[in-house]
Amino acid sequence: MIALSCALLFAGCTGTRPATLGVRDGRLSPCPASPNCISSQDSDAGHSVEPLHIAGPPLQAMERLKLIVGGMKRAKIITGTDHYLHAEFTSALFRFVDDVEFLLDEKNRVIHVRSASRVGYSDLGVNRKRVEAIGHAWNILPESPPPARP
Repeated sequence: MIALSCALLFAGCTGTRPATLGVRDGRLSPCPASPNCISSQDSDAGHSVEPLHIAGPPLQAMERLKLIVGGMKRAKIITGTDHYLHAEFTSALFRFVDDVEFLLDEKNRVIHVRSASRVGYSDLGVNRKRVEAIGHAWNILPESPPPARP
């Protein structure tokens, strides 16, 4: 009985994939008022985060981003196109799921990011820390792979 109760509790932590994910009118969805979301397209100080800046070819930048995100713990890429990336990150203990989205803005040479928890009110800064870790990896990973050796 206890095992069944725990299983139901943990299953409820994953939540359902929000219908608001994706791009609408060239933008990612705005963050709700709760502090469990950050976005580079949000001007509110509590939700705002810097986008990823692109120096090289934009489409190569998206491939680089897919490598970074795909290599992170408990990450699963759900959608990956030339201009949009959606990944789910699942916490180790309670199996909470966060949705992380990226949108390539070729004109401004940035990749916008939005990271939000599916359930709860606060995320204890987890989304911001994750995006900062992605930004750190972005800054240390070379723009393009080294040339192949003969």
